[in-house]
Amino acid sequence: MNAPPAPPLPDSRPLTGRARPDRRPHSLAEWRAEGGYQALARARAMPPAEVVEQVIQAALNGRGGAGFPAGRKWTFMPPPDGGPRHLVVNGDETEPGAFKDRFLMEALPHQLLEGALIAAHATVATDISFLVRDAYRPAIAALSTAIREVRDAGLEGGLRLHLHASAGRYIVGEETALIAALEGSRPVPRARPPFPAVSGIHGRPTTVNNVETIACLPAILSEGAQWFRALSRTEEGGTKLYAVSGRVRAPGLFERPMGTTARELIEAAGGVSGTGELLAFQPGGGASGFLGPEAIDLPLDFGHCRRAGTMLGTGTMIVLDTSACPLGVLRAHLRFYARESCGWCTPCREGLPLAARALDRLEDGGAQPSDLALLEDIAAEAAPRGRSFCDLMGGAMAPLASLLRLFPDRFTAHLAAGCPGRLAGIKESAA
Repeated sequence: MNAPPAPPLPDSRPLTGRARPDRRPHSLAEWRAEGGYQALARARAMPPAEVVEQVIQAALNGRGGAGFPAGRKWTFMPPPDGGPRHLVVNGDETEPGAFKDRFLMEALPHQLLEGALIAAHATVATDISFLVRDAYRPAIAALSTAIREVRDAGLEGGLRLHLHASAGRYIVGEETALIAALEGSRPVPRARPPFPAVSGIHGRPTTVNNVETIACLPAILSEGAQWFRALSRTEEGGTKLYAVSGRVRAPGLFERPMGTTARELIEAAGGVSGTGELLAFQPGGGASGFLGPEAIDLPLDFGHCRRAGTMLGTGTMIVLDTSACPLGVLRAHLRFYARESCGWCTPCREGLPLAARALDRLEDGGAQPSDLALLEDIAAEAAPRGRSFCDLMGGAMAPLASLLRLFPDRFTAHLAAGCPGRLAGIKESAA
């Protein structure tokens, strides 16, 4: 049965519409010629609470993975008491399959900086810190130049602006570990409560937002909350930067209305490569559960994905065709998460390496039924929230649990001899 025709794309692309094809960042003068910093002026003419209400009405959910409403998050900041108050823009972006924030930082640094200044006004922050993974050297250079230009022009409005190049660990994407890194400590997640809004950097009120979330703010303040909300196909406002990689003919980054389906995104990326037939996909990067072809017309927003048993996460889709081995992809994910765990709690420190080694045996040969039982036990133990100190373990187990549910026969077929696809390739080479 054919899917119904998709609604048209919005005329406006608030996130990427002003980006240059070559990704060359704008100078301050060029950004102002494009209308830049007019949204900031409009925001500063409003009381902070009114800006917060605009963002709440726009239904902007955080784009860093959890999807929590950005405006509501800002309301958790206590009233000013005369001391420092921090806004942190999280540009660590280490999720497998994610590359959306990199584009925004490299190509549109002034858009991001303008959004951060708007958010700082809304939260009555005194300091803005941009944390960017050290491997993103062009992004760091572009943001450094933009910050210098804003300071020279006096647009910072008394705010202190900081750029921190992170050493680049996955765990730094967790907001309390990120705060620890900014303080110069080992990046280990912290127990909550107290939440960062009450006690963050050096014990002071702190809000942490993702790069894409902050980059949405200039459009909301320029065009209005209802305009932004109407760009979406669902109750969650705006457009979304969806990344599509894996077995597609033209991997890339696509700005589409929130609620765009996997089918449309795969078609935008040139269709499924390899066999041309979809086996499964992860809608939100390496820490999201796999979905089968029956979910290809699922609207991809936070709510629909959650009800389907997965998560939108960063909106970075990984696609598998029928020739791909899902266990091989899973092994790469688990090796990554086992390496990136901070090692603070037992489930991550011990459970992830155990799961990764069991996947090694399943892929390479020599696995026993006990290995499959071990994977099932670890996935089941990690399912309830609160079994580990932070959400890394639960995210790492989401693709394992989903593949055990979707493809139990493939796990059985890997026992003893290893990956059937790898063995078939060896036989063909020998022939």
